[in-house]
Amino acid sequence: MTYPLARAAGLTAVASLILVLLSTVGLAADLSSTEKLFFSGDYEQCQRLAAEEVGRGIWNERWWLLLVRCQLATGRYDAARETYEQALKRYASNLQLLLLGRDVYLHCNEPQLARRQLDLLLQTARQGAYRYGGPADLVAIGRCFLLLGEDARQVLELFFDRARKLDASSTDSYLATAELALQKHDYQLAAQMADAAAKLDPQQPDIAWLQARAWASSDPDKATQALERALQLNPRHVPSLLLQVDRLIDMEQFERAEQLLTQILEVNLYHPEAWTWHAVIAHLQGKYQAEGLLRQAALCRWKSNPQVDHLIGAKLSRNYRFAEGARYQQRALTLEPGHLAARFQLAQDLLRLGQEDEGWKLADKVFEDDGYNVVAHNLVTLHDRLRQFRTLERDGLILRMDAREADIYGHQALELLAEARTTLTARYDVELELPIVVEIFPEQKDFAIRTFGLPGGAGFLGVCFGTVITANSPASQTASPANWQAVLWHEFCHVVTLQKTKNKMPRWLSEGISVYEERQRDASWGQRLTPSYREMLLSDELTPVSQLSGAFLQPPSPMHLQFAYFQSSLVVEYLIEKHGRDTLQRILVDLGIGMPINESLGRYVGSLEGLDRDFHQFARQRAESLGPGLTWDREDVPQRASLEQWQQWLADHPDNYWGLRGYAAALVQAQRADEAHEVLQRLLQEYPDDASSLELLAQLHRLSGDAAAEREALARRGRLDSDAVAAYRRLMELAAAAEDWQAVATHANQLVAVNPLLLDAQQMRARACEQLGRGAEAVAALEAMVQLQPPDPAGLHFRLATALAALDRRDEARRHVLMALEDAPRFRAAHRLLLELQPPTVMKPAESAKPAAETPVQENQP
Repeated sequence: MTYPLARAAGLTAVASLILVLLSTVGLAADLSSTEKLFFSGDYEQCQRLAAEEVGRGIWNERWWLLLVRCQLATGRYDAARETYEQALKRYASNLQLLLLGRDVYLHCNEPQLARRQLDLLLQTARQGAYRYGGPADLVAIGRCFLLLGEDARQVLELFFDRARKLDASSTDSYLATAELALQKHDYQLAAQMADAAAKLDPQQPDIAWLQARAWASSDPDKATQALERALQLNPRHVPSLLLQVDRLIDMEQFERAEQLLTQILEVNLYHPEAWTWHAVIAHLQGKYQAEGLLRQAALCRWKSNPQVDHLIGAKLSRNYRFAEGARYQQRALTLEPGHLAARFQLAQDLLRLGQEDEGWKLADKVFEDDGYNVVAHNLVTLHDRLRQFRTLERDGLILRMDAREADIYGHQALELLAEARTTLTARYDVELELPIVVEIFPEQKDFAIRTFGLPGGAGFLGVCFGTVITANSPASQTASPANWQAVLWHEFCHVVTLQKTKNKMPRWLSEGISVYEERQRDASWGQRLTPSYREMLLSDELTPVSQLSGAFLQPPSPMHLQFAYFQSSLVVEYLIEKHGRDTLQRILVDLGIGMPINESLGRYVGSLEGLDRDFHQFARQRAESLGPGLTWDREDVPQRASLEQWQQWLADHPDNYWGLRGYAAALVQAQRADEAHEVLQRLLQEYPDDASSLELLAQLHRLSGDAAAEREALARRGRLDSDAVAAYRRLMELAAAAEDWQAVATHANQLVAVNPLLLDAQQMRARACEQLGRGAEAVAALEAMVQLQPPDPAGLHFRLATALAALDRRDEARRHVLMALEDAPRFRAAHRLLLELQPPTVMKPAESAKPAAETPVQENQP
């Protein structure tokens, strides 16, 4: 009897267990579908279902975790606290729950209780270390250690890497690693982890958002696609919407940014970052009282949140308002003195404000405390190299550059900066805050690190922060170098306009004025209207003035970026021509007191819509003035054609610029000089500044041996652009052959303005100046040659010593003649020059000498 009853009881227990297991499977499926609601942005439905399950008393912590996350996402912080505290009674040893509890208490303005959750998490993990070796627990422990300020690299290795090895199919460790890498500016690792996570779970918007952040600096198109995918998965995904807001603020698209912020606040009325971006926009619009109120709104649920001030300050610094940005970082550090991101941003702000001693000291300390911070490492390493730079100073101008380059063109650069200061401060009625620091880097990566913190920025020649300029030297440039003098003039114009406006000017106006002032200084500087720009001005590529700053961000191609500079300068030219330079001055004054650009423009030039319309007409007229007798359609233009094919095509398109240019090139190649000359003259009659036609004409004259005509064509070509290296070099050669030393000097100086490190340019410059009797200029060129590894150093030192002696700089001359003799001890001319340079010897009688007895002189005495 007992046995069958026991057996029946056992079967009943088994059946009950099966029912429990089946119900658990069903619940797991429901949980999975409910989590999908969360990831898709249906937070309300997800929250309702999770609350129902929790209300039924279900023993599955994932439902409780999901409910708390829903409540946090929708700003129901008090409800989240109640749910968390109830869950803690059941799952006090759940590490993920304890970690989530920190966020709950922070948003209930309970920072001490928030810290207590981290302590409990570590205490729990230590007491049951054998129980918490799974991937999810390792990630939770690692995140906890990071929040407590432990070494990031050790956390990465001991927790996140181990979790990934234990379960390579779980996305938790990939997400944690990507987030940490982004905090430390390790974008390569962040992209690697985010991409791997996306393969495991392509439906999670958080992963796509991390991909967008990771790829932003290296592959903007890929980043944009990832952000779009995140919002397709969840149109209410707040982190992705905030990332869009961030970009829109950089583009000065404030109205659109505020629309997105409204969407975010509909999800979570108390979201601190949403109110933070509202405060940033208010500041950039000059609404400083509103800025303060919006900052308070950002802190309403967590009053000691240092991230609010850090984010406001970092964004203001991105908009070149470094002084204001630095003050916000100091506020953040008052709330949390150990906030690493705020400390490092403050270090960068101080460096850009020229407060270098304090800035470098703080950067060193951040790197000491946070060895994984890639930007801090880069800056500290660069600081060691900067100590080897030479410093040149003049009346509040401080120029730092490589010692060798300083010997070659340092004084030229200083002279140009002094001229720029005199000219531009008078023109814009500005008294500069001194000193102005200019740093020129021979390696592009060092320029990028000093400027942006990371290698990259290949499209930038120089950057101005207000009182600090960083620039690439000619040594760092590739096959298409830019004129370094034009770059320095451009950047110093930024110094003037940024200081006049207290760094409160839109990017398009700042860049537009600088390019415009380049052209005022030298017609070959700046940018000019070209066939490509003509096409863009007459097409949809023309950006409305109100959106022009956005054209500098993520342009479709390098050509579009350059066109943004050109169009900005054209807007400035339009404002000056139509409304006068005084109007431009008044706009800059308005900006300096914090008035938004659109409001200031409205005061002087009418509505923004009217400005867009009038400028569009101005730009169209300017474009149509280029080659008015030519047609510019590119469609159906042959890419490669024989002479006969060109003739047939031109019979139907006799005025087409592209066809005439292609036909001329084919005629020059075929050495049919008369016909080529006729076509080129036709082109140049309609479009006198066509660089391509002038180059073909010069080539044609060279083939025919007409040096004078070739010089004329190349001279016209050289006046169009300030970096026409090939034209300057050929002009220099032709002028030397004609012994036209004045022309040689002119073209050599043009070449030096592009690249002073070219030995042939300095050789010709020295030779021309010697022939013209310009002793000081000849010495400068010869001194430059000494630094450029000349083939005959002894002869060069002797030549330099001779030039110095002629200027009565005898001590320097003696030094160089001795250097010549060191290389060539039997150099007789050098020996003779050394004797000539010796000071006369004066014989002094010894004090104790007695007069000698007179000795009669013998007639034959030797």
